[in-house]
Amino acid sequence: MTDVIIHAMFLAFGLILPLGVQNVFVFQQGAFQSSYWRALPVVLTASICDTLLISLAVTGVSVLVIENHWFKIILMSIGVLFLIYMGWMTWKSQPNTVDNHTEAFSFKRQIIFAASVSLLNPHAVLDTIGVIGTSSLQYSGTEKVIFSLTCIFVSWFWFAALALAGRIFGRIDSSGKLMLLMNKISALIMWGVAFYLAKSIYL
Repeated sequence: MTDVIIHAMFLAFGLILPLGVQNVFVFQQGAFQSSYWRALPVVLTASICDTLLISLAVTGVSVLVIENHWFKIILMSIGVLFLIYMGWMTWKSQPNTVDNHTEAFSFKRQIIFAASVSLLNPHAVLDTIGVIGTSSLQYSGTEKVIFSLTCIFVSWFWFAALALAGRIFGRIDSSGKLMLLMNKISALIMWGVAFYLAKSIYL
């Protein structure tokens, strides 16, 4: 049983650690909100979306996604357009000082954007469904349940810690200059992922 937990933890952390759109948004909201608790909507939404994707992956949707070529193309095409849009919005955003919180999204907007970057990011969706879904096939019964719950726990822990890290970073960067630089880097990452996806689809 311990082997199952260790396997799930390493797998989940391996998928969630890279700096992607979802992580960037959670981190930024942690930095911009006036308190950590005000960033909870983005933390909870990202965690719930990951829980949904992991659950679907383990229950067998991975087979449908992997085998349906046109579904993958449509999903990835939507993702390319979404990443281009998010990259532009992030690039032109101008964070002010922490005291002003001009980039702090409202409760509703946090939920909408967090759900979008979680469920409309084909790279994350395919990774979760393909990798976790495929890996779960080696388990059954109680072991599969433990594998799934461990992956879900890692996701919830990570987003809560990421928002907290953003909060600490935001307090240190009172001028907003470092966050502005991070916005530019984040936008370039989004466009890079969009280009990579487009290349894999059309070339």
